[in-house]
Amino acid sequence: MKIQQVTVNFVRLPLEEPLVGAPYMPGMLREFFTVQVQTDEGIEGIGITGFGGKLLRSLHAALEDLGELIRGDDPLRTEQVAAKMRAASAPCGSGIAMLAISAIDTALWDIRGKACGVPLARLLGGARDKVPAYASGALMRTTPTDKVQRAASALVEKGYRQVKTQMAVEGLTPKQEIERIRLIREAVGPDVNLMVDINQRWSVAEAISIGHRVEELGLGWLEDPTTCDDHQGHAKIADALTTPVCAGEYLWGIEPHRQAMSHHASDITMIDLLRVGGVTQWMKVAGMAEAFNKPVASHLLPEIHVHLVAAIPNGLVVEYMPWTWRLFDNPPMPVNGEIAVPDGPGLGLKFAPDLFEKYGVG
Repeated sequence: MKIQQVTVNFVRLPLEEPLVGAPYMPGMLREFFTVQVQTDEGIEGIGITGFGGKLLRSLHAALEDLGELIRGDDPLRTEQVAAKMRAASAPCGSGIAMLAISAIDTALWDIRGKACGVPLARLLGGARDKVPAYASGALMRTTPTDKVQRAASALVEKGYRQVKTQMAVEGLTPKQEIERIRLIREAVGPDVNLMVDINQRWSVAEAISIGHRVEELGLGWLEDPTTCDDHQGHAKIADALTTPVCAGEYLWGIEPHRQAMSHHASDITMIDLLRVGGVTQWMKVAGMAEAFNKPVASHLLPEIHVHLVAAIPNGLVVEYMPWTWRLFDNPPMPVNGEIAVPDGPGLGLKFAPDLFEKYGVG
């Protein structure tokens, strides 16, 4: 089998928060590149990428250049093709190159699953057929407190047993922040796993101080409390608090994850498929996390991440951030707080039939 062609398209999805109709977050990820890798045997694999920001044209060019580079290669030799792409882009470092590699690598694993006739989750290990999912994106720091309480209650009514909100709200004092999170806890009740994302906005001292003051609320985790590459700082926070620290989504490739784990910078490892470099690298980080006795959570792209979290023995939970569901025809959706692995071969996904007509950008 040989790679015959790589097709790249750009789509811009609507601004929306479909879980409970909460206000959407300014700057939310809604611009994506889709990738379709065609083979000479008629099997096609798909992948997606984003985070291009103001460098969308650069990301587009990287996808097309790497697609041309691997034309004629065997798509089933995922390690060989991934290494070839990393070597070709090594002089420019991570960032754009990693985002492009991820989409193509994911498409190659989709091809492999289809060639073997099994879902990707089973191909990679098949630990489970469904995994817990938490609701994300409806309880943002930009949402007024009264509205975020109503949204939190609505998520619980929909059957979610795990939800995530944010702290580090601009303009609020620590005391006001703590009161806001207390109100959200009251809205969801004591039995719901309530996680909090900081998005790197606190200093180490702030994280420890505020973290101590919210420990009585029984939070599931504090996510990315300080700068992502301050592994020593994260380790201090994790050591000081009983609330687990979750981190990793902002790390590019596998090496920063090794550094983070060596410093015991978090209790829970979060892996972002796009930033880590695709399925090939995601699985390596998950294996490292297992060696360090760390559970793994995913970041964004639940339609793909369900396979990866379900495949591994230390898969904890899938983030159900519904920013990508419109890309796919019949995407997997959470039911009573769980999401099932698609049962079709490979990713078990197809792009929505009217995707490019409705949302394609020339």
